[in-house]
Amino acid sequence: MAVPVTMTEILRTIPSEEQLGFGTIFTNHMFVMDYETGKGWHSARIVPYEEFEASPSNMTLHYGQAIFEGIKAFRTEDNRIVVFRVNDYLNRFNRSADHLCIPRINVEEVKAGLFQLLETEKDWVPHKRGTSLYIRPFIIATDPYVGVKVSDTYRLFIILSPVGAYYAAGFNPVSIKVEDKYVRATPGGLGEAKTPANYAMSLRAQVEAKKEGFTQVLWLDAIHRKYIEEVGTMNILFKINGEVITPALNGSILSGITRRTVLEVLRDWGINAVERQISIEEVYEAHAKGTLEEVFGSGTAAVISPVGELSWKGHKITINNNQTGKLAQRLFDYITGLQQGGESDKFGWVETVTKG
Repeated sequence: MAVPVTMTEILRTIPSEEQLGFGTIFTNHMFVMDYETGKGWHSARIVPYEEFEASPSNMTLHYGQAIFEGIKAFRTEDNRIVVFRVNDYLNRFNRSADHLCIPRINVEEVKAGLFQLLETEKDWVPHKRGTSLYIRPFIIATDPYVGVKVSDTYRLFIILSPVGAYYAAGFNPVSIKVEDKYVRATPGGLGEAKTPANYAMSLRAQVEAKKEGFTQVLWLDAIHRKYIEEVGTMNILFKINGEVITPALNGSILSGITRRTVLEVLRDWGINAVERQISIEEVYEAHAKGTLEEVFGSGTAAVISPVGELSWKGHKITINNNQTGKLAQRLFDYITGLQQGGESDKFGWVETVTKG
């Protein structure tokens, strides 16, 4: 699929790789596609990154019918531009679309448009280890209508942002508050969809946790208030007595692609990795017994994020002396090695976009 390209007349300055944070700098161009009932997805194009107009009665602004994804492109050691598990991410995009009654995309068509956008913006893919080009596809409803219904028109965008580490602490262990007052999601709701409302629900607890000195919030289930679900920006895993445990997907937990990657890698390494219900009491009991060996998060943005402290109802525990665990380090090194060409891709997860 050849996508028409309108080149920008004003080029932005590519930032120094030493100055990269996360999600604040954007490239010169973006991919756009429209949808209309009876016509389907149409008019794919690459245009300058710029502001766009929206009606004050735009349905997304009033009723939140929107979804997004987060993918990454990398520059490998041999200067190729590659993407990691892109089909898995775009298929999850479609699952989120189903939750919000948004028309599904043709994965191969959008992927082709994304690859053309990456080819156009290849100079923006940073070289330094630990950096990447963050890919943000999103869809919004565009009907100008103040009334609760499914929109008849939508617009899909893909924007790109060169990024460094997600957390300011980098790969150092983070401190997490176990939330026991607020709830994020319930089975049958939006918890397993990447939609703005899902994340808006987490903000109040996150703000309060940061005021108390914590990096993130760990959510418990909404019914019993004791079973662990996920962190606000990543899935969570516990290494207890040699076994890695992560909460089973239950309809209110995001099915993380990095989570899936970690589980598949661990099983390939012969490490027992299970998905099951796990309570916060079990984690604290394991710590008291000395069998809680490591805790770490997994997500596209941070890849692997070791957890050094958990605090639940004012009771703080320290994991592995607040040091990065050996397994978390091994996973981080291996997955980032896959992504940036230092490890052989035995799983077929990496696709080359361009040779740089």
